[in-house]
Amino acid sequence: MEARRWNWHLWAGFLVCLVGFASYPVFFVKFPVTRDVPWVNFLLLAAGLAMLFYGFIRAFGDSAHYRGKISGPILGLLSVLIVGLFCYLIFFMARQLPASAGAPRVGQQAPEFELADINNQPVSLAKLLSTPLPGTGTAPKGVLLVFYRGYW
Repeated sequence: MEARRWNWHLWAGFLVCLVGFASYPVFFVKFPVTRDVPWVNFLLLAAGLAMLFYGFIRAFGDSAHYRGKISGPILGLLSVLIVGLFCYLIFFMARQLPASAGAPRVGQQAPEFELADINNQPVSLAKLLSTPLPGTGTAPKGVLLVFYRGYW
């Protein structure tokens, strides 16, 4: 009778889930492409769960050759809790931002502002409302302001 082999897929899956959870606030939150939608972390968490699933198949399907009948469910439960906590924090808690009391409401006139455009030229609200539109020669009746949520 040969000794049962170490089922490394279980441990690697748990570690990948742990890295997927911990790397978002430490590293991936610094970049806009991964801050707003943490797709890299979702891929890491999915890869970790896939490795755990394969480790379960090895532990329970071929238990004569592989270990993991005890450590597998424990690591699997911890990994599912990690994934659940990450999803809770991203999808629920991050959306619980307080309402801004000073923000203009829909339809309310915006306060006068002056900002730099993409060519680093100053643009003001008064200038946008008084400059004629190309092709029509008439000034616009209103301006659409779009605000992007971010972490400035």
